[in-house]
Amino acid sequence: MELLTIGDMAARSGVAPSALRYYEREGLIRSTRTGGNQRRYERHELRRVAFIKIAQQVGVSLEEIRGALAALPENRTPTKADWARLSARWRRKLEDRIAVMQRLRDELTGCIGCGCLSLQRCKLINPQDQLAERGEGPQMIINPP
Repeated sequence: MELLTIGDMAARSGVAPSALRYYEREGLIRSTRTGGNQRRYERHELRRVAFIKIAQQVGVSLEEIRGALAALPENRTPTKADWARLSARWRRKLEDRIAVMQRLRDELTGCIGCGCLSLQRCKLINPQDQLAERGEGPQMIINPP
């Protein structure tokens, strides 16, 4: 079995060694140690790091990532079916996030949906700041009618 040094793992994954050490402390990835206490990673840990990196880029919290990775087998390389089960958990959340991003893209040039009443258009869309009743932030984007 080929083991990767932390430098090799960082170069191959595109994740800094400090982040790899952090992921390990958080229990997201595992390594073994040499007699000189140097970290060595099995190649299948690259998949876990790639998953962590992508999940973080789409806004999944480390706590959610930890929970998902805990469902993967510890003593074998995860299969395609393992990854499919794991990703199915987030499908709805990702679809909701995509919808918010599309609304943001489509509305950003005209209004950010904040209910600020600072533009003429806001007086028409949000008279007397009615959107404030629905919650804080840009309600027209994150929680459209």
